[in-house]
Amino acid sequence: MAVLSKPAAEPKPGFSPIPVIDISDPESKHALVKACEDFGFFKVINHGVSSELVTVLENEAVKFFSLPKSEKTELAGYPFGYGSREIGRNGDVGWVEYLLMNANLDFGSVPFPGIFRNALLEYTTSVRRMTCHVLEMMADGLGIKPRVTLSNLVSDSNTDSMFRINHYPPCPLINKTTNGGKNVIGFGEHTDPQIISVLRSNNTSGLQISLTDGSWISVPSDPSSFFFNVCDSLQVLTNGKFKSVKHRVLANSRKSRVSMIYFAGPSLTQRIAPLTCLIENEEESLYEEFTWSEYKNSADNSRLSDNRLQRFKKNPVNDS
Repeated sequence: MAVLSKPAAEPKPGFSPIPVIDISDPESKHALVKACEDFGFFKVINHGVSSELVTVLENEAVKFFSLPKSEKTELAGYPFGYGSREIGRNGDVGWVEYLLMNANLDFGSVPFPGIFRNALLEYTTSVRRMTCHVLEMMADGLGIKPRVTLSNLVSDSNTDSMFRINHYPPCPLINKTTNGGKNVIGFGEHTDPQIISVLRSNNTSGLQISLTDGSWISVPSDPSSFFFNVCDSLQVLTNGKFKSVKHRVLANSRKSRVSMIYFAGPSLTQRIAPLTCLIENEEESLYEEFTWSEYKNSADNSRLSDNRLQRFKKNPVNDS
């Protein structure tokens, strides 16, 4: 289990540099683009997703993770299903258990109680709709025509989108007596390979993002809002204008954390390359073209902290 050399700073009450985007205001498109350029990360408010629906899904998730380990492992599988500690198949571990599902499947085939299945379907449908709206605002802000260029990549039923529910139990390894109060990694630092990912968590903090100078900042929890990550494929589509944000989760010694993440991905055959409309006269394309299937396979065979885009860059140089 990875342990940080010193405790990480807690978010300051009432202060956060994280951009906040009101997606009910069309003029927020400019702030949205700036957030993607400066942070690769932003918080969304006035999103239109039902708070009652979010509460039902979180409660059902908590019930599932409260089951005996023997019952949860009946749903174990790879890549989809229940997992604990192991993240992928390349040696990464964390203080976490999770459910990973194909977001485009009929959840009626999942062996959960009906209320859980219905909540999964309604939630992923609502979040997909919100995600498409955000991507269309993003296209407006970038001047991409037509404005559905980005949203069309993730809106079809054949897209390769995923839904993940993470549970981070209280971690007894964080102890001032035994380890000096050092932080334990719940989920190691990484970028997401898809186009964009959408996170919502309960009222327990733990998420951190890396800034351009390499420092880490904590993201204050806000159960009423959603957080968006720019992912690797969107960095390529914008020819590096937007940066895929490196992030991680720290375990908590006292409280459990439940997070729900929608990973909006394209179809497996979709070709990913910088959009020509975003390449200015003197600029060159920074990335080789690839299919989502090729990049996904590459990501699946890498460690969490690897720079997965490096092998697809033209004239690659070391990126920290």
